[in-house]
Amino acid sequence: MRTVATIEARMTSSRLPGKVLLPAAGKPLLEHMIERLRRVPELDEVVIATTEDASSEPLQELADRLGVGCFRGSEDDVLARVLGAAQAYDAELIVETTGDCPLIDPATVSRVIERFHATGVDYCSNNLERTFPRGMDTQAFPTAVLAEVATLTQDPHDREHVSLYIYEHPERYSLETVRFERPETGALRLTVDTEEDYELVRTIFDELYPANPAFGLTEILALLDARPELAAINQHIEQKAIRPT
Repeated sequence: MRTVATIEARMTSSRLPGKVLLPAAGKPLLEHMIERLRRVPELDEVVIATTEDASSEPLQELADRLGVGCFRGSEDDVLARVLGAAQAYDAELIVETTGDCPLIDPATVSRVIERFHATGVDYCSNNLERTFPRGMDTQAFPTAVLAEVATLTQDPHDREHVSLYIYEHPERYSLETVRFERPETGALRLTVDTEEDYELVRTIFDELYPANPAFGLTEILALLDARPELAAINQHIEQKAIRPT
């Protein structure tokens, strides 16, 4: 199956505008993320799925400079945007990621893709149960499944959160979860949503990238185990709920 990673990214984040282009170890965060996804051998292509808004032009320019795909679509209907990106780049399998995960671990992405193929399910991810740190989130599902979902729901939450309808309907779609051997690390925030998140992620890049640009989750956790004060930087941040309560 032709396998394409989509990165949902925009410049108008509500909590930290422009976060995907903030610098760390001399490069924009989104460039680091692309660099890391390019190390995943199962991926045929990496595509930025951004918006048609003029504010997204710097993301188009980054994609052009790095030689990766870029698809521009609706800002609010992210499902349609990701589906459009997948179809434009002939993806049979979508590996859905978001631009707030610049520390994404190539080995973890490979595990999710491998488990998808081994089980033959409709949807495989590592975040249905929170055993990986936030920021490692990887979801894999066929383009055909997302195309079907696009015809089944117009709920704004389903359209904003691309795969929500899939995993909220296990009676219709078969699901598989990849679990981490250290489930206690599910409490860690390695995503970038706030200034505090950025401070932690920037520090991790500054500490690890110069000596080993290919550092992965193992090295990140070793650093945080050795310096627990780092994880404390953003431990008070609450994740935004997908559905309002």
